[in-house]
Amino acid sequence: MKRSGTADLPLHYGQVPLWLAERMSKLGLAIVETIALEFSTSEVISKLSNPFWFQSFGAVMGMDWHSSGITTSVLGALKKSVNPHSKELGIYICGGKGKHSLLTPQELLFVGEKTGLDGNNLANCSKLAAKVDNTAIQDGFQLYQHNFIVDHLGQWAVIQQGMNPDSKTARRYHWHSQDLKSFVEEPHTFIYGENQGTILNLTAQAAEKSRNGILELAKESPTKIMKEMQYLSMPAHHDVRMEDVNMKRLGAMLWATHENKPEDFEELLLLKGMGPRALQSLALVSEVIYGTPTRFEDPARFSFAHGGKDGHPFPVPVKIYDETINTLQRAINRAKIGNSDKIEAIKKLSEISRKAEESFTPNSNFDALIERERRESYKYGGKTVFGDAKPPKNKPSNPNNQLELF
Repeated sequence: MKRSGTADLPLHYGQVPLWLAERMSKLGLAIVETIALEFSTSEVISKLSNPFWFQSFGAVMGMDWHSSGITTSVLGALKKSVNPHSKELGIYICGGKGKHSLLTPQELLFVGEKTGLDGNNLANCSKLAAKVDNTAIQDGFQLYQHNFIVDHLGQWAVIQQGMNPDSKTARRYHWHSQDLKSFVEEPHTFIYGENQGTILNLTAQAAEKSRNGILELAKESPTKIMKEMQYLSMPAHHDVRMEDVNMKRLGAMLWATHENKPEDFEELLLLKGMGPRALQSLALVSEVIYGTPTRFEDPARFSFAHGGKDGHPFPVPVKIYDETINTLQRAINRAKIGNSDKIEAIKKLSEISRKAEESFTPNSNFDALIERERRESYKYGGKTVFGDAKPPKNKPSNPNNQLELF
């Protein structure tokens, strides 16, 4: 028995400004919808259960790249935007922070009524995951957030977070139904009935083992539960440093999107009209959608899509953010009517970046890259929680050196 992973994060407080929260909801929905459309709802569940992907997902949405606030903000944005479309998407997000976490079992019962899934079993799984992380494993973190994400097939992920005020850190726990081998002997056994949808077969012989397995799980040793678990530890510093990112991957992406125009790539003709800065953001969003698990080992790299609300690595470029959302939404709408050309063009962006890595050698001019982003932030409607980005008072010392950034 094991979780799918954990993440240790610096504990941050504060609110997400409305201008960012609204955009996070729209971009989050577009990314989730694209993954479900291109792959399946199972892939959405699987990605959410990966702590490295989840951190990258939050970073590409403009949240502070390393802080505990990603968990609350991202899941809050997703619940707000995904649940109104749950019936067509086949994905339901339950729970939340504080008192909202206590409503998770009730929400899962409601999901069961709407879908034919066994809400009682889902509620038991929710309670079990919380019990293990909060009580069975005494690691000094007290849970304050619990979200349960389930699809129409009964596959689910749990993302919950605990706080340790003494160390001023938060720990996020990820669970995935696919990994719960000891819950039931055959965890995805279903009964099919006319007009009843898909329901879990708790009347089968395995049902008793399932209930017993849930009770026994809490008795399992922490080492057994944590075996082979993915572990992410984020640094305390706010600024993004060169050692926080894979420079070969970041540099190749920047070179591909800034040094080549869409007209140079036959595959990107449908994105003609997008400037280099917009392509940079869209390329990182493309990787969040299509990238393999090994490409999310440096979540800080994804903050180069839309910056961060605290100004690290640079202010959120609101105009670019909106262009990313609109481009992705248009691609989704075209795909729904059978025209997937724009979706394919977006997919090609991450493929071109990966191909560029093969022969790319990065330099160490990382600070100059961030300086350029901050200097030009005002052009893209840059914002932070402290206010709007302003034009630089002084001209850069070497304005002709920009091509050497990559």
